[in-house]
Amino acid sequence: MNAVPTPITLHAADAAEIQRMHRLFDTQRIAFEAAPYPELAARKAKLRRLIDTLRRHQNEIVAAVNADFGVRSGAETKLVEVMGPILEARHALSHMGKWMKLRRRSTELLFLTNSAWVEYQPKGVVGIIGTWNFPLYLTIGPLIAALAAGNRAMVKVSEFSPRTTALLRTMLGECFAEDEVAVFGGAVEAAQVFNALPFNHLIFTGSPRVGREVMRAAAHNLTPVTLELGGKSPAIVGPDADLRDAALRIAHGKSFNAGQICVAPDYALVPRGKAAEFAAAVRDAFGKLYPTIRGNPEYTSIVTERHAARLRQLLDDARAKGATLLSCGDVEGAGRQMALTVVTGVDDRMQLMQEEIFGPILPVLEYDRLDDAIALVRRGERPLSLYAFGLSSAEQWRVLRQTHAGGVTLNDWGWHVFQHDLPFGGTGNSGMGTYHGPEGFRELSHAKSVFKRRRWFPVGLFYPPYGNLVQRLSMRLYLGKSD
Repeated sequence: MNAVPTPITLHAADAAEIQRMHRLFDTQRIAFEAAPYPELAARKAKLRRLIDTLRRHQNEIVAAVNADFGVRSGAETKLVEVMGPILEARHALSHMGKWMKLRRRSTELLFLTNSAWVEYQPKGVVGIIGTWNFPLYLTIGPLIAALAAGNRAMVKVSEFSPRTTALLRTMLGECFAEDEVAVFGGAVEAAQVFNALPFNHLIFTGSPRVGREVMRAAAHNLTPVTLELGGKSPAIVGPDADLRDAALRIAHGKSFNAGQICVAPDYALVPRGKAAEFAAAVRDAFGKLYPTIRGNPEYTSIVTERHAARLRQLLDDARAKGATLLSCGDVEGAGRQMALTVVTGVDDRMQLMQEEIFGPILPVLEYDRLDDAIALVRRGERPLSLYAFGLSSAEQWRVLRQTHAGGVTLNDWGWHVFQHDLPFGGTGNSGMGTYHGPEGFRELSHAKSVFKRRRWFPVGLFYPPYGNLVQRLSMRLYLGKSD
């Protein structure tokens, strides 16, 4: 990936945005160097201003996101894009003082008369690259962690969210000077330049494919990265699970934001012989959640026609290869609204089992024993989330210990993400690093080790020439005798 694309390929708007990126990066870096450690009161004031701004503009946020999507549920926007960041900021306000004081004060026995501790120091200028499915929550969430840790931030919003980008720039402009927080739009070329800036930390939310490109660009500057990616998050329905209850919760996960969520259940694993019953239960549950989708303002549409065409192609491919498709409602409504479709008779040849679906399609696979379901999960890349329903305590521990996932919710979907005292992050193909809560504060701080020698400590006893009594006794105590 080119760090700076050839200027002739740039649109005028992107060229202007790129110039602004370079200018404000330099401005923020100079501002940080002038005030490298904001005090607690200053950090809290920033978060309070952010909360007030989100509250004031909540209806404008609903309108902007709805316009970008075509149809976006206003309730879902307020729940995730507005209330989510407010809850996260309130949590940080309550605990930030303690996080700033988190220090290990200890020394090895050998150095007992001295002092050693950890200082959590702001890193500097943090880059945040959000994505279109939750253009505020997935940019403001990392921003809260960056501000709590005492950093300045530059935020890049997806080109698929132009109205939200414009509103976010206005909103954050009311809260912060541009040398504190700056917002950028632009298409691929602008994103490439943003990736290549020598940030002190870079947070990216998006696909594993683009995540690799972001990491490659960051590596040129040795910029540490937090990658929040995705993958095929499984939902294991246990042998003794209430099938209808599990179907309701999985249907909700697959229809909330039309399944365009990195932690949405990607596919379901059900006991052998129960696929048809489970599919019917999902259809019934979806029908109760959304009696109709045609013209329903509370059922979110697919963000662009290109994304909708990809989902239709996944269904066509599955049908052509022998799968059975069960539509849970109107096939397609206004504004690219697509009903949830349950797919049974699935196998690995089908494209929908080879890539993250990121939409209202639910493949259902059958298993014979819980060990088989675990094996099916383990044969793929490590997912961002895992869900399990109706398992005994012993079975839950087996799933938790024998599988890897970024996070887990038991007997429901997604709620571990909205616990702001729990870390959010992936593992392997689903990402690296975490934010939310104390883990976010630490992720965006440098844990600086400090050792202070007391004047009376006889450190000279460890200088050469070697072999004095203290050295010999220390080596005997800690090393013992060799073979």
